Amino acid sequence: MPAPQEEETPAEVTFKCPQCGAPTGFDIREGGLSCPHCGYFAPPKEKIVGKAAEQSEFTLSAVQAGSPTNGWGEDRNELSCQQCGAVVTVPVENLTHTCPFCGSNKVIQRQADQGILRPKFLIPFKVKPDVCKAIAHQWLGSSWMTPSSLQQVAAIGAFTPIFLPFWTFTATCDADWRAEVGHDRTETYYENGERKTRTVTDWRWKNGNVRNTYHDLLISGTKRHSLVLLNRLKSYDLDALTPYAAEFLAGMHAQAYDIPLEEAWESGREQMRESSRQACLRDADGDHIRNFSMSLDFEDESWRYILVPMYSSVFQYQSKPYQILVNGQNGAITGPRPADWNKIWLVMAAIAAPGLLVSLIGLITAVFGIGLAIGGIGLVLLIIAVIIDVIIFSKAKEMEHV
Repeated sequence: MPAPQEEETPAEVTFKCPQCGAPTGFDIREGGLSCPHCGYFAPPKEKIVGKAAEQSEFTLSAVQAGSPTNGWGEDRNELSCQQCGAVVTVPVENLTHTCPFCGSNKVIQRQADQGILRPKFLIPFKVKPDVCKAIAHQWLGSSWMTPSSLQQVAAIGAFTPIFLPFWTFTATCDADWRAEVGHDRTETYYENGERKTRTVTDWRWKNGNVRNTYHDLLISGTKRHSLVLLNRLKSYDLDALTPYAAEFLAGMHAQAYDIPLEEAWESGREQMRESSRQACLRDADGDHIRNFSMSLDFEDESWRYILVPMYSSVFQYQSKPYQILVNGQNGAITGPRPADWNKIWLVMAAIAAPGLLVSLIGLITAVFGIGLAIGGIGLVLLIIAVIIDVIIFSKAKEMEHV
């Protein structure tokens, strides 16, 4: 057989202003290449294709071929942070030596790897850079658990626009299930001449089939950032997908994937498998289920490698850095925040106080024979207070350490 024809990789391009020769960058506000020196502007050539963006099948040839071209399509440098481990690429003319995720200056700069798979599509930035700080200020004061002075004293750094790698997966899952399904019924019986009722479970074997198609499941392409934070912000509208072009990255930070296709697909399969299992359990429609088994086939699997827009910043509070991430398409925000534990302990104590007080009254009045009912009410109030306090404590810990 003749050797397959190799596709020629286009030469890397540089972005110089055709009018004055200065470096140009992508202007998020205007949505195109802009020269800060002479005002030259050029809109992007690529048009939005949305969810109709071409997907690759999981055939051996498609997986091996991946994208017809590799690299970023432009010469870029790579910043490797020695503090948080983040690795991002920047334009060669970018002289920054600060990590956009933790604010550290302990970075190593080297030439970016051009042998990586090139993204096929991306979602352009919609949120303007100057809007991010207002979003962050509002967010810092949105929880009663944070210090009251947080909005005023938190020093928020500049928001860096960065494209992060994601995989999208589409597949049809055909699941056959079998289980013993139990249905409860009330049975009347007599004991010592007294009429009583009891709950009886009738068990019988059932089986069925559930077929679901999962469209554009988003899986992060990097493990260098908190998956909790990334999952909170992956509410991207894929109708905005646009074919990748190097000019979208002009003057921008970007991160290459460090989770390969096969590993990301296995994570996607696990999510689809669990979703299919839950669908089968709902299909069984019983009060109780036991001896459940499921066989699952994946069909029509396809994937894309895309970039999504994100803003990253760091704010300082009491000399401690906290990371902020903002969805560059819809403005959703997340990140860890300091908790005011003095305030939280006071609130938790106030919630528990009524139950403790009523229980104490019940204990004191027990000597008069009326404390049993009061004590019971106090115990119920105390149990409810403990549940609420545990929820508050868990949310406060999560807010600090996500």
